[in-house]
Amino acid sequence: MNNWKKATAVLATSAMLATALAGCASSGEEKKETEQTEGKAKVVVWSHWKEKEFDALKEVAEAWAKETGNEVELKIDESEFQQYATAARSGEGPDIMFGTPHDNLGTFTTAGLLDEMPADLVKEADYEALAFPAVTVEGKKVAFPVSMESSVLFYNTEKVKTPPTTWADFIKAASEGGFMYDVNNFYFNYGFLSAYGGYVFKNNGGTYDTKDIGLGNEGATKGYQLISDFVNKHKFMPADANGDIAKAKFTNKETAFYLSGPWDIPAMNEAKVPFGIMAFPAVEGGGQPKPFVGLQTAFVSSKSNNKKQSWDLLKYISEKGSVKFADLSARIPVLKSALADPKVKDNKNVSAIAAVAASGEPMPNIPAIQTVWEPEKNNLTLLTSGKATAEQVAKDVTEQVKQGIATQQ
Repeated sequence: MNNWKKATAVLATSAMLATALAGCASSGEEKKETEQTEGKAKVVVWSHWKEKEFDALKEVAEAWAKETGNEVELKIDESEFQQYATAARSGEGPDIMFGTPHDNLGTFTTAGLLDEMPADLVKEADYEALAFPAVTVEGKKVAFPVSMESSVLFYNTEKVKTPPTTWADFIKAASEGGFMYDVNNFYFNYGFLSAYGGYVFKNNGGTYDTKDIGLGNEGATKGYQLISDFVNKHKFMPADANGDIAKAKFTNKETAFYLSGPWDIPAMNEAKVPFGIMAFPAVEGGGQPKPFVGLQTAFVSSKSNNKKQSWDLLKYISEKGSVKFADLSARIPVLKSALADPKVKDNKNVSAIAAVAASGEPMPNIPAIQTVWEPEKNNLTLLTSGKATAEQVAKDVTEQVKQGIATQQ
């Protein structure tokens, strides 16, 4: 999925971004408070959604404009987030940025670029439990939750007649039919660490403690060993397996299992792969893997002159567009009424992904998460290639994340 690939590219360079934006926020130039207009307005939206998704978004937004008498202007934005920050600070940015991964919100909050959601805009109880915690930074709701996504286990229903319910059954079925994924990508591997009690930062009631890093504890170490075993013991995949290779193997019907996300469903349908979706069984000696859950969000610029209309538009998009987006491209709603809509509920793929996501964990949204991706990628590469043990990876990742956090401060 283009959005996801773009997001991972941003995450790979996000430590630099966090430093740059923090510098902008403390440059000594006081941010001018802009007044919110109360009458009719022209709301400008930059979207990271493209093609059919953009068309659907535009249709909903234009319906809002027609109903309210406001204007709305949408454009597809393919710039990097650094460029958005520059445009926003100069007053050249949009009122709304749409389709932003929630784990970037902490960085933009630190830079003073996000408006706080009005307290009476929506009822949190109308949304999935993980929705608003994922968009809350420093106690403030700084974005609107649009949809959720998580990694899931796809299986070829011709090769796997009965989905495995135990870890031993999964290993047996994968040994017979094949299993592959982007093995050095931490996003997909987090569930294996969490299954044994690993975590990124300790979550204390919604506040992350960056001094309590769980990427090197006993549970995380067991998770790293499990990942190593996929490559070095069970020989499911080569050490350099990536997403493109793994997807090709599955869409060509060469492998029985593929760990990925809803963004690959269109490619599977095009290739006419008969597939099902499932969660991993509980690992041997541990619990069920809890995958990272990513939320697609939309936020209002702190520099916008049309804040009231912008938040109203986002509420309208959520209420009127969630079912449409789910039906079009498996964007999993976080609005409970949309999840209960027959068009969504009866969509077996959407329902299956929603069930897996409900058991997962939102990625931390604080700036410190940006220090995790590169150390994990580098050390996982050493792990799967047999150049480092699980114990060494656990130790080195933790130290490198600590060093990364220190450079942010």
